[in-house]
Amino acid sequence: MAVELRPLQALRLWHDIHLDLVRDGEPDLSARQIAILLTIYLDTPPHTVRGLAGRLGVTKPVITRALDTLGRMELVARRRDESDRRNVIVQRTVKGALAVERLGDLVVAKARTVPR
Repeated sequence: MAVELRPLQALRLWHDIHLDLVRDGEPDLSARQIAILLTIYLDTPPHTVRGLAGRLGVTKPVITRALDTLGRMELVARRRDESDRRNVIVQRTVKGALAVERLGDLVVAKARTVPR
């Protein structure tokens, strides 16, 4: 079911979601970190640093820096690909899955409050 929003409604929704994220007491994630996290959890694995860089149109060092932060927060984990040691596999974690689920719940709840 498609939901049609006017630009100001969409911006209000985006604002309200981010405001709740700022207020929730959890560490803040940048837009880039959220994009990487959602790509890892919404796209079919496996995920590699090289693949994420290509998918998001950024460099591997950009992905690596974001993954450093996401890894410290235990939202993702990394390991070397045993079949090709040059590749780094990015894995989902339980904590990350719960964070993405909470974000999805927040978006749904906030979308329900958008005036039509």
